[in-house]
Amino acid sequence: MAELTETETEKAEPKVNPRAIPKLRSRKGGAAIPLDDTDKRLMNLMQSSFPLDPEPFRLLAEEADLPLEELKERTQRLLDGRIIREITPIFDTRTLGYSSMLVAAKVDADNPHRAAKIINSHPGVSHNYLRDHEFNLWFTIATPPDSKLGLEGTLEVLQRLTGAESIRQLPTLTMFKINMNLEMEGGTDALAAKVEAVPPRELERQPYDETDIAVIRALQGPMAVVDRPYDEAAAEVGMSTEDFLEHLRAMIDRKILRRVAAILFHRRAGFSANGMGVWKVDPADVPDTGGRMAAVRGISHCYERPTYEDWPYSVFTMAHGRSKEECDAVLQSIADEHGLHGDDRAVLYSSTEFKKIRLRYFTEDYEAWEREHAPEAFERAAGSEQQVASSE
Repeated sequence: MAELTETETEKAEPKVNPRAIPKLRSRKGGAAIPLDDTDKRLMNLMQSSFPLDPEPFRLLAEEADLPLEELKERTQRLLDGRIIREITPIFDTRTLGYSSMLVAAKVDADNPHRAAKIINSHPGVSHNYLRDHEFNLWFTIATPPDSKLGLEGTLEVLQRLTGAESIRQLPTLTMFKINMNLEMEGGTDALAAKVEAVPPRELERQPYDETDIAVIRALQGPMAVVDRPYDEAAAEVGMSTEDFLEHLRAMIDRKILRRVAAILFHRRAGFSANGMGVWKVDPADVPDTGGRMAAVRGISHCYERPTYEDWPYSVFTMAHGRSKEECDAVLQSIADEHGLHGDDRAVLYSSTEFKKIRLRYFTEDYEAWEREHAPEAFERAAGSEQQVASSE
């Protein structure tokens, strides 16, 4: 199935916060555009880490051996050309107390756009894809710690609204890797190569305060290509830029902030295929196998998830390639290394990207969605909270 055109997308998307609506393109508009070696080197640098420094572009220019103005001009061109989606902080959803999971839904195969439109309306849905499987709609969703419905209640509402025949909840049991960092300079061998494996991330909620929330609200979203891009956010929370950056470094140590980085439009950057490789792994082997799969350069995400009678796959790996063949090669290298063939594996390719955004935290959009789509459940939960509060 071809991707939606912009006109079709406008018809499919509900009226929600404009910042939360992804702009989809047809295959023609979303095709990769030519990039020179300097562009690719720059994107590799900026995906890995955008410096926590008062003048980050100056440091990047030094590392890339480019004049500062040329580096800024290239960066702005890549943003304007929709190759770089945005330069943004990447906060850890779980450590902020948000509940999140991957969900596989079995919706009307003849009209999945209707269900996608409803699912996309939730501000905590960051990714939503049509995939080639009987569970055809795959989305990630998060609800804030003060949600009246909670994640379970929200999924119940979405199943009712979409008429989904079945929903499979696939929460993360172990996170082996999450690093959306595309290899721009190397070829297929570089994608299939091993890199340093890192221990699984802890996913427990971490303590944070009102200052942390103010910092997140001020910084989240796209950063401008200016000499001192942190100054505006620092001023908004009443900090000097140096104090603001020191606070961000502490948030990394506390596992609240992963990094600041450039996020790419995959197709426009040349990565036209993404395949979700899923693997049937013996429970005793999952820790070792998951860690080794995560060490493959072309794998951006690697998780352990629960199994079901009709879904025996416990390890999920997301591969990105410049073609389906390149994706297949990355996943085949994993299959060969671990001896997982036949019924021990499956690959699900996406045919339509319905939504892909960065989550926004501590906004009013979540409560507004719950009030609109489940008013009775929202008021009932709010009333129960008030009774508990008054009894204390």
